[in-house]
Amino acid sequence: MIEFILNDRIVKTEAKSGMTLLQFIREIEGLKGTKSGCKEGDCGACTVLSGILQYDDTVKYSSITSCLTPLANVDKRHIVTVEGLNLTDELNVSQYAIKEHYGTQCGFCTPGFVVSLTGYSLDTKVDAKAINHLSGNICRCTGYKSIEKAANTVEELVKDKSIQGDINKLIEQRFIPEYFKGIPEKLKSLKSNWSEKGDQLVAGGTDLYVRFANELAEVNIKRHIDSVNTKINLENDILTIGAAATGTDIMENNQFNKHFPYLQDHLKLISSRQIRNMGTIAGNFVNASPIGDMSIFFLALGSKLTIIDERNNEREIWLKDFFKDYKSFDLKKGEIIKNISFRLPNAQSKFNFEKVSKRTHLDIASVNSAMLIDVEKDEIKNINISIGGVAAIPKYLFNTKKYLLNKKISKENIINAQDIMQSEISPISDIRGTEKYKRLLARQLFYAHFIKIFPDRFSLKDLIEN
Repeated sequence: MIEFILNDRIVKTEAKSGMTLLQFIREIEGLKGTKSGCKEGDCGACTVLSGILQYDDTVKYSSITSCLTPLANVDKRHIVTVEGLNLTDELNVSQYAIKEHYGTQCGFCTPGFVVSLTGYSLDTKVDAKAINHLSGNICRCTGYKSIEKAANTVEELVKDKSIQGDINKLIEQRFIPEYFKGIPEKLKSLKSNWSEKGDQLVAGGTDLYVRFANELAEVNIKRHIDSVNTKINLENDILTIGAAATGTDIMENNQFNKHFPYLQDHLKLISSRQIRNMGTIAGNFVNASPIGDMSIFFLALGSKLTIIDERNNEREIWLKDFFKDYKSFDLKKGEIIKNISFRLPNAQSKFNFEKVSKRTHLDIASVNSAMLIDVEKDEIKNINISIGGVAAIPKYLFNTKKYLLNKKISKENIINAQDIMQSEISPISDIRGTEKYKRLLARQLFYAHFIKIFPDRFSLKDLIEN
């Protein structure tokens, strides 16, 4: 039995836990406002809000794509569809703003935009931009300018009235219906007896449900080893991230933002808001994609994995040793990732992440790369460089590191290191570019690290004219 709140009522179901939330909403509950579009988490037509009860009895809402969400993952949550945002006598603020700015034509995508905009008003991060909440929503009709105007209108109303994240004020100002007041108590009353035993292990679902949604819909699934293991803890300068932590968990973490000043810019290159709200860090690693953005990000941080088996035996392995071959990694039968950890950069350390894809945002990388460098008295004391899209695995550049260690930070050494990097990689021609193109991108991203980190010392012109 899975138990959750769907809009304003409690739902108890014995449906297969592997069924997608989208399928349950449309086919079993008959709520047709949530649309079935790409079924890959790209278009946002299936966007709903997922609310989780916090320790202070408030509810934290985030937008998710219901097409990639297994029913198991909404147990004891508040799920809000576009129907659950309707007021009794008029349009809510988000709906009205879209109407007034002519932000809809065929209407297919409109429910997703309404849900995402309302999610902005519920967001407790008061410095967030409304337009950022629409990063995972696509419209083929309007040209977007009318939708942007609607988003700006909603943002102005929220900020002028200082009501962002305030349920009572949002109800009073007609952003959300009255029933939202009673959701915390309803969530506390849920006592589902659903078992996490199942046929298939699933974390966020953003990879598996793209490929196997139909097959998984017919089975019961089990969630990640510890579905609440999203905590990010700091102890003795070691930052440990729970395997089920999402991209959003990392983006909102104070320690990450303190030590990585450009974190927000880096992670916005990785995926849409909806996918960052769902996809887990461990899921990204075991996807083992050669261009997995988070794999590249954490390889450069010198990260270590803690792996646990069915008997709770643990072992540790460096992330750079985890990937073995294409889509192959060091997990034995019955083992899963428990957490990932790394030592925080010191005051001399600098970090940079770069990504090139056909679209700047919401796209899979052609080539991506990250670098952490520690320089003292103009000498490289430590360096980790990772690069994706140029080998069968997310690539850690062992030989390039060996060359640069303890050398002066100079134009000549960087150029020589780039030559060594080229000998370490083996890109192939595919839909994302030719081998020659990827080698060029690898060079440009390698140089970009040094240009971004040492802007007063290096320029692209200096490095390529030799």
